[in-house]
Order: sequence, then C-alpha cells, then structure tokens
Amino acid sequence: MTAHSNVLGAIGNTALVRLHRVVPAHCARVVVKLEGQNPTGSMKDRMAQAMIAGAERDGRLEPGGTVVEFTGGSTGAALALVCAAKGYRLRIVSSDAFSEDKLAQMAALGAELTLIPSEGGRITRELIQRMIATARDYSREPRTYWTNQIENVDSIAGYHPLGEEIWTQTGGAVDAFVQGVGSSASLQGVASVLRAHDANVRIAAMEPAESPVLSGGAPGAHRIEGIGIGFVPGLWKPDAVDEIIPVATDDGIAMARRLAKEEGLFAGTSSGANVVAAIRLAERLGPGKTVATLLVDSGLKYLSTDLYRRARA
Repeated sequence: MTAHSNVLGAIGNTALVRLHRVVPAHCARVVVKLEGQNPTGSMKDRMAQAMIAGAERDGRLEPGGTVVEFTGGSTGAALALVCAAKGYRLRIVSSDAFSEDKLAQMAALGAELTLIPSEGGRITRELIQRMIATARDYSREPRTYWTNQIENVDSIAGYHPLGEEIWTQTGGAVDAFVQGVGSSASLQGVASVLRAHDANVRIAAMEPAESPVLSGGAPGAHRIEGIGIGFVPGLWKPDAVDEIIPVATDDGIAMARRLAKEEGLFAGTSSGANVVAAIRLAERLGPGKTVATLLVDSGLKYLSTDLYRRARA
C-alpha cells in the first residue's frame, strides 16, 4: 500500500456499480459512478483541483492569494479542501437555499461564507445572479482569484479522468452517458473522452423539468441542488449532446430515496434525477446496451434537508 503525499491524491478512481432493483426489466443495464467516494463526498473535488492547478500554472493565483467562488456547496467544499491542502484563503458566496450540511462542511474546511437570502429556500435565476454579482465584487480585491466555475474551461479537464475511468471500468462497453447540467463541465469532460474512444456513444443532458432552459423553455424555481441555474451557462455546447431529458424535482427525490433503500446507495436529489433520466434512456435502448451516469455526491450532504430528515414519515 502506497500513501498519497497529501489528500489531493485521494481524488478520483471511484467505484462503478450496476443498478438492479430500481431498473425495470427488459431495458439496458444502468451503471453509476460513486462520486461520493471522493474526499469531500462529491465529484466536484475533480474540477476544484483542476481549476486551482490551472490558475497556479499561468499565474492567475499567486502563493498566499485568495480564492473566491459562488456555489451551492459541493464546489465550495471541494475548493475548501484544495485550498486547505495548498494554503490559500477561500471566500465562498452561497445561500440558505442550499443544504445546511453543505454550508457546515465548507466552513469546517476553512471557507469564509457569505450567504445570500433566497425566496423560501428555492433555487432561482435571480438568486444565482445575486450570488455571482457578490463573488464578482470580491474578485476585484487585490491578490484574489475568482474560479468562476460556470465559465472556467479548466474545470472540463478535471473530468477527463472520470471519462477514462468509466470507459475502463465498463470494458469499453458503454453505449450512453447521462449527466445533469450545472456548468456543463462534467458532461463535456466525460463526453469528450467517451466519444474519443467511440464516436457512437450517446450523450444525454439532464435538467430540472421546472426550469427547462436548455430545452428552450422558461426558467423556473426547483429544488435540485447543483444543476439548473436558470440560464444557459457559458460552457454549454448544445452540439455536444444528442438529447436533453427533463426530470421533475419530486421524481429525483423519490429515486434518491429508492436508491438508498433498495440499492444501498446513498446520494442526493440530482443523483436520483440522473438515474431517472438514465432509466428512461435505457428503456429506449433495450437489453444488451449499457447506460452510465453519476451519483454525483453523498447523501451525507442532505441529512438536514427534507430529502432524508429523520422526522419524515
């Protein structure tokens, strides 16, 4: 057994698991990457490491500098992990619309939090825009680097290893990949690798049915943390996907609970929504095919929310 030089070496190489009980008969098999196995319990560790490394290489982030970002929590926790390991100050702009567990994790890892109040705990375009504006104001201070996750191309490269892992773990037998869209970095990073191996791999984006902006619909409020920001992110490339699958918040919640109880897989609402979308695609593809998707984070990030609160009947 070889020890990593620091915690950053523990990022990646997560397990791939086939789903059974939640997948209907007579459809393609569905496999999921357990991204909750990353150090902060989220796939965002991959992109946080890539964004900080990219900024260090070209001097955007100097030794002893400050990092700023707006985030619902998982990116913030990942950045806090990387900044703690590398010795940077981190200022995070978030909101009460996001899980208290995520806010607590960011603070525990050393992030300085500024919280923007929401409208009844709902995620809206207006809320995201206010968070962005605050982060932009902080970024104007000296020796400060704004990672700006929804426009930072460095984040895409952070997900290339994830695509390679999926390809290797399926033995090259992956016919489709499904992923929810926040910045679209993970979708693009994985898709580019899979299509480099096989140009016929089908790529599907998932978005909240209540805010189907990528599908050409109107923005709306929803409760799927981490995706559906209410406007088209700067990194989004519509020609990178074959289809967009809208999933309602309640369907994502129901599937997340089923995954925990029926598969022993503990994840959040966006992961549940990913599986809903993957199953819909798997039903169309039929037996003999394989659909891969991500359980993007751990259910431990949602213990204080209605998703898993113990008082729920």
